[in-house]
Amino acid sequence: MNDFSPASLFCQDSELGYERSRTQFASGEGLILDETYRLAHLPLVAPDHPRVIRAREGSSYDMGRHERVFSLVLPISGDLLFGTPAYRELNEALREAPFAHKIAWDLLERRKDKLHATICGSLSTGEPHVLDRMQRQELARLGPIHVELRGLFSGSVNRGRLYLRAYPESRHGENVFRHIQRSLGCRETDLYVVGVYNMTDDLDAEEAAALASLIDRWWDRAILQFTVHHLWLMGAYDDLVLDSTIAETVSLV
Repeated sequence: MNDFSPASLFCQDSELGYERSRTQFASGEGLILDETYRLAHLPLVAPDHPRVIRAREGSSYDMGRHERVFSLVLPISGDLLFGTPAYRELNEALREAPFAHKIAWDLLERRKDKLHATICGSLSTGEPHVLDRMQRQELARLGPIHVELRGLFSGSVNRGRLYLRAYPESRHGENVFRHIQRSLGCRETDLYVVGVYNMTDDLDAEEAAALASLIDRWWDRAILQFTVHHLWLMGAYDDLVLDSTIAETVSLV
């Protein structure tokens, strides 16, 4: 499953943006689904919720769906992830949490084969992005990359979605995901999250406190280490990639 050498190292929190971008929970206050989530996600998981934003002027969103957007993403094996002891422990903790009834549990199976972390987002709209010969050669020279997933994460934007955090290999002191982004001429980023859970409603103060406690407890816990030999060029009509296609498998060897 894994083929890591003892020298394999992952980027640390000091090199990434997770600490900076995590949800700031306030004592005695709930967690309110933000506008981004209510526009892009809530219509897909709770379409009858009164605070759903059906559409917004200037965007193509219509009840959570939009024009097809293609991105280069890191594929995550659902079978591998869901079978790990650490993930099973985390999942059980969430099922026992006071806000468990506000998680869209049916999405886990529906998205099992589509789990991913975005590396280069919004490469094209409508038609699949075309990688040129030089870009393909650069990705092939990179070779397989090592990744570690840690959890749990709730961000400052898109509040209502819970993620695992992807930590890329640091190769010769360089974040390999940033190397990929530069190779494709994309904006370099420092957040690579794997969306797993979605809320169907706001959390009250007790529920939010329980979530904050879970996030703190799981922050430094490794969920899974794995090696990636290819990326996906994924096109999707919604941010949960429920209506999506893999336009191409892009080799890293």
